[in-house]
Amino acid sequence: MNQIYDVFRASVDPIFIVFILLIIAFVVVLRSAKKKSGALVLLLAIVLLYGFSIEPVSNYLSWNLEKDYIQAKPIPEKTSLDVVVVLGGGAYDIRALGETFPCRETTARVVHAVQMLKTYKAKQLVCAGKGEMQITEAAVMARMAEDLGVPKEKIRLDEKSENTYQHAVELDKMFADKNIRIGLVTSASHMKRSEVEFLKYFKNVTTLPAGYLYSSPAGTAALRYIPQSVRLFDNTLILREFIGRLWYSIRG
Repeated sequence: MNQIYDVFRASVDPIFIVFILLIIAFVVVLRSAKKKSGALVLLLAIVLLYGFSIEPVSNYLSWNLEKDYIQAKPIPEKTSLDVVVVLGGGAYDIRALGETFPCRETTARVVHAVQMLKTYKAKQLVCAGKGEMQITEAAVMARMAEDLGVPKEKIRLDEKSENTYQHAVELDKMFADKNIRIGLVTSASHMKRSEVEFLKYFKNVTTLPAGYLYSSPAGTAALRYIPQSVRLFDNTLILREFIGRLWYSIRG
């Protein structure tokens, strides 16, 4: 009974509804059009929408993006760090409230960074990110970290950097000692590009992924093949990261 409910709930997802309407439109065009080129374009749109909206495709792409951090060797228990750096993942303003809030990705990163700070007994937490809100992403993350129990004197802010490359550059300016042990916190999908940039300036970088797009298959099997908005969103993030890696490799 629960499986029937899960499938029914998935069927009201806007992407699934659009997918069904596209199939209906394809059948109508195929029957009525003298030239079939319009039907072929519509069929291509259906195939792409379906492929990028189902779990197996999302998981395949995210595995290829994150596999180095899924299969990574465990960090030795006695490892200690000097600095934990957490990279901003977005924030937003609600002007009526006069507040700036972290988005879900940023929240996950800060919570994980605070845990890693305590686990590896790091001396400082660096919050990095400028953003375009009324206060910076770094300040938003610092406020969260304080609320989670990190003393204010242990928190440093990088409020200038706007992208992955600049995060590494600003940290390089912040610390003269290039041998410090850095714990790098960001999403697993974003970690490879970040790690490459930070290793240009620092010798000891430990990757500490805050979350993964990949997930082991679970739950109702039928749901994996029903188009879902969340999978389309995940694949959008994945494709953006692939483009980011390509761009960074071109610019060096």
